[in-house]
Amino acid sequence: MALLDIQEITVRFGGHTALSNVSLAAEPGEITGLIGPNGAGKTTLFNVVSGLQQPGEGQVLIDGTDVTRLRPSRRARLGLARTFQRLEMFTMLSVRENIRVAADIHKGWARTKVDPAAQVDQILERVGLSELADLRVTKLSTGQGRLVELGRALACEPKVLLLDEPASGQDESETERFAALLRELAAEGLAVVLVEHDVPLVMRECHRINVLDFGKLIASGTPDEIQSNAEVLEAYLGSPAATP
Repeated sequence: MALLDIQEITVRFGGHTALSNVSLAAEPGEITGLIGPNGAGKTTLFNVVSGLQQPGEGQVLIDGTDVTRLRPSRRARLGLARTFQRLEMFTMLSVRENIRVAADIHKGWARTKVDPAAQVDQILERVGLSELADLRVTKLSTGQGRLVELGRALACEPKVLLLDEPASGQDESETERFAALLRELAAEGLAVVLVEHDVPLVMRECHRINVLDFGKLIASGTPDEIQSNAEVLEAYLGSPAATP
């Protein structure tokens, strides 16, 4: 069963339809891609899933539970975590402290026996930020800031992980390490949903890819199927020679 099941979501802002009857699923152990032009509705869909935007129609299920009308905090407790297209960090805090905030909050409501300090050290090592742990986050590059957000999401021990343009600002070597981490997370059973404009990264790492255009899902399939889809080529990818 899909860990994330999005069913016929429609969102309207006044006379503008931002999402129209969008359905997709994210399976455990897989990286699911969500791509499309700017303004296609990708972040709006993430906002619906995480509870920041109520849909006019449709349902969102996390691990079989209908969360459509639940607050973001309740969704987090059911196993949902996300990062944001625009960096969201506690700018007065260090890298370690940013992740520790999430670890402490998670321990408070999950009532686990996990030591938050040890958990944070493990996450810092995993995302490659140990050497920068005590640096104030305002001193980081954009790519490093993305890793702080990822670390904070991992501190919540999610089942479903939504990543909104996480490779933005990363150089080639950082992107390679990030891709390896995504594969590890999926192999551990997480359902990872990736919104990303780095098309080669998406095509290499995603098991299935969904394509939005003007708020409508125009294609869903394997990377090979997406790269040969005429409607996707016209709307987003361009000529076949433009894709890896």
